[in-house]
Amino acid sequence: MQVEGLRTTDNNNINEFILFKQQYQQLEKENLKLKSDILILNEYHRKYLEIKERYDLLIYKRFGRSAEQLIDTSQQLLFAEEKEQARPQETEPEECTEVKSYTRKKPGRKTLDPALHREETVIDIPESEKICACGAKLNKIGEETSEKLHIIPQSIFVEKIIRPKYACPCCEGTETEGIAPTVRIAPVPPSIIPKSITSPGLLSTIFTQKFEMHLPYYRQEKQFQMIGAEISRQDMSNWQQKVFEFLKILFLLLFKTLKSGPVMQMDETTVQVIGEQDRKDTQKSYMWLARGGPPDKKVIWYEYHPTRAAYNAKKFLEGYSGFLQTDGYKGYDTAVEGNSDIIHVGCFAHARRKFFEASKVNSNSLSANEGMKHIRKLYVIEDALRNSLEKNNDIGRFLTDRKEQAEPVLVKFKAWLEKRKEDVPPSALLGTAINYTLAQWNKMIKYLESPYLTPDNNACENAIRPFVLGRKNWLFCQSIGGAESSCGIYTLIETAKQNGLVPFNYLMALFEKAPLAVSESDWEKLLPWNIFTA
Repeated sequence: MQVEGLRTTDNNNINEFILFKQQYQQLEKENLKLKSDILILNEYHRKYLEIKERYDLLIYKRFGRSAEQLIDTSQQLLFAEEKEQARPQETEPEECTEVKSYTRKKPGRKTLDPALHREETVIDIPESEKICACGAKLNKIGEETSEKLHIIPQSIFVEKIIRPKYACPCCEGTETEGIAPTVRIAPVPPSIIPKSITSPGLLSTIFTQKFEMHLPYYRQEKQFQMIGAEISRQDMSNWQQKVFEFLKILFLLLFKTLKSGPVMQMDETTVQVIGEQDRKDTQKSYMWLARGGPPDKKVIWYEYHPTRAAYNAKKFLEGYSGFLQTDGYKGYDTAVEGNSDIIHVGCFAHARRKFFEASKVNSNSLSANEGMKHIRKLYVIEDALRNSLEKNNDIGRFLTDRKEQAEPVLVKFKAWLEKRKEDVPPSALLGTAINYTLAQWNKMIKYLESPYLTPDNNACENAIRPFVLGRKNWLFCQSIGGAESSCGIYTLIETAKQNGLVPFNYLMALFEKAPLAVSESDWEKLLPWNIFTA
């Protein structure tokens, strides 16, 4: 009986063990499923946050302020609903920057330019009121003056050119046959567009209105009609093309000067061109821009290409030797690959922009602001040293001081980037900013090697902005030829501005003198830095 009892007990234990094992296995499966569900939920939550970041960024770009201003984070925390979730930031106390004192200007209306033409209007009291009640004549003891600005509506006039003809009334030219013409008349004055109604003033007005003031030709056509001139938009387009063709030698000289400087900056933007071969009218083409030349002969060069391919940049850079500063577009890396004559330099402004975008939509805005603070220190150093350079003009000292002051900031910034990289997802906007900066680091710090380099490519971006503003008005180019000639006129106008000239005045002088140019030396005298000194 005892043996049977033991066997019964053992069987019960075995059954219980099997039951517990089955329950454990079932619970383990459910636990694994829950863990898997949690991982999936976490992944969905992460993707949701990434999408929300990009959505918030689009909303900010559409409705927010465009200025990239660093917000005081201590004030921001007063209203922030979400606090920093990451570990506490190791921030340094802000360094004090000495600011020069200045005298505050008295508020009020600015005085009108003394160079403006003035016409005096005297408003006097009647002669009868110039007699006192005692009978004495009043003496003038002073006067009060005020000024009003008048504008005369735009007007035009026609220059009628008369060339008298002369002939001999006696021999009717038989005595001078083969020596001089029978009928003598003064030659036609040379013109940039022969046999047309154009004048240097008309062409300068049309081109500056379109390429500097962003006024399309169809609007100018209406303006001309209002002042009594019938000039069609097609006429203006044709004149633009003819002027571009006439000035080809000048453009070659500008291109040569562009590549003769120690630094070149490049950028590109989209443009829509109608009628490109084997391409739809809706496809985007590209306007490439380069800024270069010697420090005292700056050239802004626009060039049209159907695509953004690296081949275009590589071909453009043939024969150039020096520093090339660009944004992070990989096409430039491909273009300079294997070219030992070109040193590729990055742009801190593009890195800062990514931190700024992250600060607008990320709950970890303190981290994004911390990244911008590091970059801001570099600009404070750069500005102070540039001011000193203007005074002492010691380039060697400038390079030494910049390297000594900027390198400690760069070391701390890179250490901060590498530390934060471990905590921030690379797909988040802050992670994108950190990874972009680290990927571009070796190129960005090369600005320390040349006094002609700055931490950013902003000068080039500022030069391409007029084209972007104009594009919003005229929308597209009617042909490839129109795109190329537009590049030429933009090159003339923006290069003139870079050299401190008023574009209208430069174009006016250029169109007057260009028809008289014969040799290459004549054309060199028409370059922006020579035209008013030659």
